[in-house]
Amino acid sequence: MSVLWTADDFLAGTGGRLADCTAGAGLGAVTGISIDSRTLEPGDAFFAILGDSRDGHDFVAGALAKGAAVAVIDEAHAAQFDPAAGPLVIVPDVLEALRNLGQAARARSTARIIAITGSVGKTGTKEALRLSLSRSGRTHASAASYNNHWGVPLTLARMPADTEFGVFELGMNAPGEIAALVRQVRPQIAIVTTVEPVHLEFFGAIEKIADAKGEIVEGIEPGGCVLLNADNAQFDRLAGKARAAGIRIVSFGETAGSDVHLERVALHAECSCVSANVLGSEITYKFGAPGRHLVGNSLAVLGAVKLAGGDLALAAMALADMRAPKGRGARFKLHGKGGDITVIDESYNANPASMRAALGLLAQTEPGLRGRRIAVLGDMLELGEASETLHRELAGPLAEASVDLLFASGPHMKALYEAVPDLRRGRYAPESTGLVAALGDEVRAGDVVMVKGSLGSRMGPVVEALREQFAPAEAADA
Repeated sequence: MSVLWTADDFLAGTGGRLADCTAGAGLGAVTGISIDSRTLEPGDAFFAILGDSRDGHDFVAGALAKGAAVAVIDEAHAAQFDPAAGPLVIVPDVLEALRNLGQAARARSTARIIAITGSVGKTGTKEALRLSLSRSGRTHASAASYNNHWGVPLTLARMPADTEFGVFELGMNAPGEIAALVRQVRPQIAIVTTVEPVHLEFFGAIEKIADAKGEIVEGIEPGGCVLLNADNAQFDRLAGKARAAGIRIVSFGETAGSDVHLERVALHAECSCVSANVLGSEITYKFGAPGRHLVGNSLAVLGAVKLAGGDLALAAMALADMRAPKGRGARFKLHGKGGDITVIDESYNANPASMRAALGLLAQTEPGLRGRRIAVLGDMLELGEASETLHRELAGPLAEASVDLLFASGPHMKALYEAVPDLRRGRYAPESTGLVAALGDEVRAGDVVMVKGSLGSRMGPVVEALREQFAPAEAADA
């Protein structure tokens, strides 16, 4: 493993002190950063941060036993540990020490840094940008959806010194959170994928969501730019915030005159074929995951690649390898009654915009002979007083997608279930587990089943239940 932090740089970066007070004693090079002892690798530095339900100090001994290069602990717990068990760095606050190390990583870096936020599509856009920029140089990006107060400094602290392109995802649930994160990342380029009615329970109005997303311009480096979705109703509001901050605006979308402009698109069940003008460069490419909403985000990706100095042609070629991840549009086939069924796993999260996009994806997918389109939907959460209305309004997109059967769970999704015709009602249950048996009995050869809901509505177990009930199609063929 290559050295991520030397002992001296790690101590200086965290602002901590060794437990035995002898500089460098017992502390070797650090090859990785961990906050989870279950996934820790030998050579990692373990930060004992306080989580929502567990205190990382409870796992320090286990981390050192697994080969951690060092454990970072706070003053309040220092007396509990024997330095002989392994190197300990003591700090006033462990999460703050992680932030300090992240800032040290950013300060030493000469990489081109891109930060991504938006109501929908952050993680997919981040992954597409990681894939595209990797063809042009050493690229470092957020793991999974590490986009919060601990995920962003963790990603920064893990960034190697020789990184050429850095890609960071920024999320938020309240005003001020994006501003705090972007000041750590200090990107030269930022992307706002879109602004939609997400977290309405906390913000009350979509304009306030736009203002919170627009905080990303506050941390962009001088001379930097922000890519904004010209097709989104909040474009002018975001653009005004960028202009006030002196940040260059680069527009993307289907809107005439956009700097990164969609010219033609052919949507297919497994991919999309796109022609676009990217800041004056005409380019045609294949995007390996299906869905019109992903095409729009791919424009932002290619715009960011060109602005960052990456190879645009290589980046466009790389997008053919893009695949939807688990819970975010991943699809697989199972062997059902008399033949194969297709499952589209959108179970990771949901809001009105992503729900419409997922239904559009379901509409693009042709069922097999005598097969049907089946939507299995759980509650969209954090929508506040508008929740029932926003759920009921999905009846239109459901009909436009030619959905044959709706299986619904959760108190909010009941409004949609009652809004669809009787012949399209499959089953309603207060909780997702109540759908499993009826769904398993219903699906048959040729069906396309799309499962989606907010993470808290627990639609993932529905997908896993289908996997357990039916064999993979490949195994059945064998």
